[in-house]
Amino acid sequence: MTTPEQSQLGRASAYADQYDASLLFPLPRAPKRAEIGIAGDPPFFGADLWTAYELSWLNSRGKPQVAIAHITVPCETPNIVESKSLKLYLNSFNSTRFASLDEVRARIRQDLSEAAWRGASITGTVGVRLVTPDLFAQERVHEQDGLLLDRLDIECTRYQPAPELLKANHDEAPVTETLVSHLLKSNCLVTGQPDWGSVQIAYSGAQIDQEGLLQYIVSFRGHNEFHEQCVERIFMDVWQRCRPIKLAVYARYTRRGGLDINPLRTSHPQPMPANVRTARQ
Repeated sequence: MTTPEQSQLGRASAYADQYDASLLFPLPRAPKRAEIGIAGDPPFFGADLWTAYELSWLNSRGKPQVAIAHITVPCETPNIVESKSLKLYLNSFNSTRFASLDEVRARIRQDLSEAAWRGASITGTVGVRLVTPDLFAQERVHEQDGLLLDRLDIECTRYQPAPELLKANHDEAPVTETLVSHLLKSNCLVTGQPDWGSVQIAYSGAQIDQEGLLQYIVSFRGHNEFHEQCVERIFMDVWQRCRPIKLAVYARYTRRGGLDINPLRTSHPQPMPANVRTARQ
């Protein structure tokens, strides 16, 4: 089993410029899920939506090509792909010739699918969409919809995840609402570098206390964990403490190394949101 400490995170790295799929470093989801009480199949659906802004290769005549890659990794894959390894992998395309855009897309889909599903008894695919420069103008910027929690004037004293701050009013009629905060901040599990994000929590059920929820989101400020793991921790804490009928947690993290990671976890099947960046991304 690979561990984060075995990855290239926090190490000086040589940047290969010839295609090399072996640079991808899968990490199993199971150990961190076990920490939050998930054994076997998780109680949620969803995916990790990646955007890669630094993708380039050579066409058959040696002319550089560029594109933005939108990548969808289903949350049922047994592995995540460590982000620095994905950056190194994409950089390995820089001086490699490909006959067409379709060949580049197929190669990325094949390699990421193999890494994400490695070790599983069944296999699936990772979604890959490449946006070429003629379509760059169609790439939108849009903030997450919902009522902004950050408007609340609260006192914050907890900077490690504190699920006991979460509570809901089960004595009144259920509500349906969507709440948003831009105050999500955690740190890389290995390097300790800050990860900045916005989070959207949509639910139906007993009304969640908004001040407690915002204090809980702020409590991740000193926590070391990867993006995907933070979102799953938030989902499980809200799901267990507030007991909503339905719940979706969707975070969009600012990019690092030309990559942003945007996990969605939901208690019920739903269409994937459009991978639209926020202003900070």
